[in-house]
Amino acid sequence: MRTMRDTVVSETGPEPPLSLPAEPRRGAGRRSTGRRSLLDRLGTAGPPALTVLLILGLWELASRTELVNPIVMPPPTDVAEAFVSLVQERFFWDAAGVTAWETIAGLTIGVIGAWALGTLIGLVAVARRSLYPLVIAFQTLPRVALAPLFLVWFGFGLTPRVMFAITICFFPVLISVIVGLQTVDRDASTLMRSFGASRWQVYRKLAFPSSLPIVFAGIKTAATLALIGAIVGEFVGGDRGMGVLLNSFNNQLLMGEAFATIVALAIFGLALYWSIEVIDKKVVFWRDAG
Repeated sequence: MRTMRDTVVSETGPEPPLSLPAEPRRGAGRRSTGRRSLLDRLGTAGPPALTVLLILGLWELASRTELVNPIVMPPPTDVAEAFVSLVQERFFWDAAGVTAWETIAGLTIGVIGAWALGTLIGLVAVARRSLYPLVIAFQTLPRVALAPLFLVWFGFGLTPRVMFAITICFFPVLISVIVGLQTVDRDASTLMRSFGASRWQVYRKLAFPSSLPIVFAGIKTAATLALIGAIVGEFVGGDRGMGVLLNSFNNQLLMGEAFATIVALAIFGLALYWSIEVIDKKVVFWRDAG
């Protein structure tokens, strides 16, 4: 007795054999992903690079045609030659090492102190009412006015310049810690407390990780400010460092070397910022997940 399936098969022909989908070539997806990633980076870096090249070209043209005084604004090619010459000198690397140490030490101490005080102000109401107005008042003081006092208190060594970097970078981290703790989900905090979690457990498991994205934003800002603080401290009372080197070049009207020193400081600032960016992505890994 023929079934319905036999009838259909006889009319339409034998069923084609089932075939599995073709297995993708090993490494094809990885190569395409890598290609897309490279194109994305080029697309992101392209416009800024073109803008920099345009500015340098106009600067070179204006300086060579003396639309601006070459003594005041040397052409970029002269600055590049001065930079290549400077990086071959021992005194340049000695000065760069001093400034780097002042910046990193000031940033580290400032971040630790600001994080501790910001956590206290953000979590304890009494501390917020008693300390926060004083912090705001201190922030309004002009930092340059404190530099002579630091020289009197700490002498002419590295300490006053590190202290100056600390005072410059302290406030952005403090504010970011306080704001980060205030943005914690209150419902999640209440739920944890209802299950018997202590205040320390709520901070460690919820408040601390939730505030990290905002805190790292403040640290990135503080990194550039710490470098500025170290340079200003060297201007006021330093005997070594990139700020002293820059001041010496300006006094001798060696503007190519002065601009080359500024370029070196910019490179160091970018390297410091990108280092913190890498740490940020490693620590706050869940932000970019999905």
